[in-house]
Amino acid sequence: MTSKNATDTHTRAVNLRVREDVRVLIDRAAKAHGKTRSDFMIDASRRAAEDALLDQTLVRVDPDSYKHYLDVLDQPPSSEGFERLMNAPKPWQP
Repeated sequence: MTSKNATDTHTRAVNLRVREDVRVLIDRAAKAHGKTRSDFMIDASRRAAEDALLDQTLVRVDPDSYKHYLDVLDQPPSSEGFERLMNAPKPWQP
């Protein structure tokens, strides 16, 4: 039986077919991060995979903790930082 671990250096090819405009976008983003296309795509795919699995996580808490959590969420934001954020110019608006 072979054991696998995080330091396993064996790699396997993954072939993808993407439209030219998507490849150009990926190449631009990879260059902006100082990465190769492959490294950029592997990092992005790994993060997306972790997020997808974390979204499946079930967290159980006692009723008092859950009520406290809901109470905190129901409080309206009222800090100076929040006001500044809401009044800041939006990059997507002229």
